[in-house]
Amino acid sequence: MNALRLYGRYVGASLRVQAQYPAATLLLTTGHLAATAIEILGVFALFHRFGQVKGWSFGEVALFYGLINITFSIADMLTRGFDVFGTDFVRTGAFDRVLLRPRSATLQLIGYDIRLSRVGRILQGLVVVVLATNLVPIHWNPAAVAIAVWAVAGGVALFAGILVLQATISFWTIESLEAVNVLTYGGVQAAQYPLNIYADWFRRVLTFGVPLACVAYYPVLAILKRPDPLGAPDWILPLTPLAGFAFLALSFLAWRAGMARYASTGS
Repeated sequence: MNALRLYGRYVGASLRVQAQYPAATLLLTTGHLAATAIEILGVFALFHRFGQVKGWSFGEVALFYGLINITFSIADMLTRGFDVFGTDFVRTGAFDRVLLRPRSATLQLIGYDIRLSRVGRILQGLVVVVLATNLVPIHWNPAAVAIAVWAVAGGVALFAGILVLQATISFWTIESLEAVNVLTYGGVQAAQYPLNIYADWFRRVLTFGVPLACVAYYPVLAILKRPDPLGAPDWILPLTPLAGFAFLALSFLAWRAGMARYASTGS
């Protein structure tokens, strides 16, 4: 059985389990949609009170918000195994069984739990993107659609890389550090707004440290056909999501180092 077929089996098993409790799955999905809907209402209230923020309108910021929430929701749905790695695998000794199986540990963790409830946040992000399209002149030609899909793919890779790093830390700390949430949930909050509203040092962190700007800010500028207020050349804007894949590759290098250090629980 090749890796793709095996992953399909994992996904099918996870979906069948959730189908046993359709009411609970529907309520969780609705809850995610409603909770994130409150967030965009808060953004609207901010712009309704103050108007534009450093030259950005609510419709333009809504596009940032919609794309980054779609991105994070997909990453969260596909990498649940890494998110709970310390608690569910290292501390319990379940990772020993994962290593004994003649399949990639990474593939087993990716297929550990595909949560349908995250679809609620994806749908909410899509609704906000449609809202942004009606508020600002966005021309969804094939090039713009391709940039949006490319940005989401790079963003999924970036957030997956952050969760892989979180799992890697568990080899030393057993429990995942809550500080990593600054990069996941905090990163989503930071990427919902244009980069130029932040201080210089924070812009550098979001660009060169954890490159959230590369998967949100710069691609959205390319979609809006708007020049970068910070001076980035137009030609580089569609290329920046590559940083998300580079970050994921570096995260897996750290993951391999962590696996080499793992000495089992002895259970």
